[in-house]
Amino acid sequence: MKMDRSLKAHLQHLEEQLLKPEIRSSREALQRILAEDFFEFGSSGRVLYKNEPIGEEGIGEVQMQLRDFEIQELADDVVLATYRIFNVTQQQQTLRSSIWKFKDARWQLVFHQGTKCI
Repeated sequence: MKMDRSLKAHLQHLEEQLLKPEIRSSREALQRILAEDFFEFGSSGRVLYKNEPIGEEGIGEVQMQLRDFEIQELADDVVLATYRIFNVTQQQQTLRSSIWKFKDARWQLVFHQGTKCI
């Protein structure tokens, strides 16, 4: 799969969707975006897995801004996305990385990591 600007825009859109309250509070929307084997090293230090129960409230509301989005092809169907998130509520910035895989005719989030900036 050839990388281009439309792929970068699409993956950035998916990452931005994960910041929206209506997506974060929807188990169905999260199930569609996250791969079956998804896991995350959170900026909180917690390790999270897709198969963990997601409550009715979803994964929580946040007020964040995404900046400096870039992608790097790792394989024909695998892309690394890197970016910065500014948490407006906490006045905290984190570095983010995500691994996306094209499977079942759509891009799915396989891995995510957030690292607090000092």
